[in-house]
Amino acid sequence: MTAPDKTARDPHLWEPQRKVDDLEWFRQKYAEERDKRLPNTGADTFQAIDFDGKFASFDADPHADGPRTAPPETADLDMLVIGAGFMGISTGIELKKVGVTNFKILDVASDFGGTWYWNRYPGVRCDIESYIYLPYLEETGYIPTERYTRGSEIFAYTQSLCSQFGLYEHALFQTRVTEMEWDEDSARWTVRTDGGDVFRARFVSTQSGLFSRPQLPGIPGLEKFAGHSFHTSRWDYEYTGGDITGNLTGLHDKRVAIIGTGATGVQAIPQLAEYAKSLVVFQRTPTQIAPRENAPTDVEWFKSLPEGWHRERRASFDKCAMDRATADCDVDDGWIKFAKYQMRAIYGAGGAEPTLEQYMDAMERSDYEWNEMLRDRVDAIITDPAKADKLKTYYRTMCKRPGFSDDFLPAFNKESVDIVDTSTTPIDRITEKGIVVGDREYEVDLIIYATGFQQGRTWTDKAGYDVLGRNGNRLSKKFAEGVSTYHGFLSKDFPNLFFLGFTQSTQVSNISNLIDNQARHMVYMVGKCLNEGIRAIEPTAEAEAGWNATIAEHAEMRRDWNTSCTPGHYNNEGRVDDKRSTLVGGLYGPGYEYFDLLRKWREDDEFEGIAAIR
Repeated sequence: MTAPDKTARDPHLWEPQRKVDDLEWFRQKYAEERDKRLPNTGADTFQAIDFDGKFASFDADPHADGPRTAPPETADLDMLVIGAGFMGISTGIELKKVGVTNFKILDVASDFGGTWYWNRYPGVRCDIESYIYLPYLEETGYIPTERYTRGSEIFAYTQSLCSQFGLYEHALFQTRVTEMEWDEDSARWTVRTDGGDVFRARFVSTQSGLFSRPQLPGIPGLEKFAGHSFHTSRWDYEYTGGDITGNLTGLHDKRVAIIGTGATGVQAIPQLAEYAKSLVVFQRTPTQIAPRENAPTDVEWFKSLPEGWHRERRASFDKCAMDRATADCDVDDGWIKFAKYQMRAIYGAGGAEPTLEQYMDAMERSDYEWNEMLRDRVDAIITDPAKADKLKTYYRTMCKRPGFSDDFLPAFNKESVDIVDTSTTPIDRITEKGIVVGDREYEVDLIIYATGFQQGRTWTDKAGYDVLGRNGNRLSKKFAEGVSTYHGFLSKDFPNLFFLGFTQSTQVSNISNLIDNQARHMVYMVGKCLNEGIRAIEPTAEAEAGWNATIAEHAEMRRDWNTSCTPGHYNNEGRVDDKRSTLVGGLYGPGYEYFDLLRKWREDDEFEGIAAIR
């Protein structure tokens, strides 16, 4: 095996400058880097934050003006929507489009927004082009101010969107579902909340949000720390000063530690580095960093886009970025540049119809070449070789979500910023004074946890409530070893209950595209039931078993990939056989085929695979 040539090359050309010949060197290097981070305990690497446990303060809402003041409600509804993020918003809008107005939207937050309500840390932005990320842009006429807008603009847009479509009159905030039970005689769900509400709903939709339930690392001693600490999704600006644009003046005399360099850490660390007296970054696995290339929106260009551009641009992005099914995509960003580089490699290896061997070889070589380019970029920016080595990634692209930033890497050139590699020497414990790694204690005033959100546990664990379905069946028991649905929406013995998100659906980079497709499909089913007098729907046993078999096949196809990847939430921290994680439990792919499958199912208008009770 021969190590790759390290001759200096321009890393800013968005085109790898050298070809990979010796695949075995990269395979072994990547495996060694993966193995450093194994074994671990999967989702149990992290600890959940219980609503009433000793870490409950880490889940407290810093944005609410006190507790809920609304009196308990009792209502009979056509539909109850649990969650007021993009999914709840899209569901409400689509319900109104088909004339359904007797619905309620619940959320534990004090406003709409979901991810963008909670995540207000400094530097937060969308990492997908805002023109395809933000929903309903054609309907509202809204023009994002930048190609990658700030979180505050996205949050404000959700508020404006909900005002425009009249969703606030349907909302009940600061409210958490505590139990849900199916009543066979009335064909309704009885849903109770922590606010004393009782809703009887014909249909319920729920998404156990991907980015709402924060998690903490499974490190002993978290509760012993005498300084200040918080999770990035519950940022404490009273302590740090400033806002999402920066100006964290409260940190000028503070020694700060941040644990985690995932998508959130990549955005928050530059702001912390600028304002803190000192910053120590604790990192298990670096994030691949490509240029951001943000810019103000060209308003005239935006106004010139033809009717239907939004849905077409969204579809072509995922079809190119995730599925490698088309090079015809107008989005020109890091996601698409990488995808097109891989497609050129495939066509170069085997033309329009490459063999499977040619396809897999080209995908692997081009991935290594792309990462060599980005490792060159680290060397070109970071002046300290020791720091640079810690920030280079050695895993295939999409083992972790890629990062895009023009100021993350330069932040490590500050003498006040240090980085600690915990891949081989993990954090041992947290003390009253700070963080212990090996034989060294890092004394700090503030610990920030950029450690993500609950992913790998059961659906009911993440949701925070159980569901009692038909004939006494409990969802916690049925989903104990993994989700079981038909097309990712309905589950037998739990009629009229729709599951949304990554529940046996599909893989996408732009989750808002998935959300809109799911909302339209679900509302079609609800509308058909209401219009045709159908009391209850659920999958047939055969249909659900068939979809589970299909999903299992897709999971098996990705098993080797997930096993080869460095541990992260995409592969359930390396526990690829733990099907509680819907990301390794199985997603249908390619995404565009999944959306086509749903569209054709609706067009047939026969409720194939559904047992309907009138």
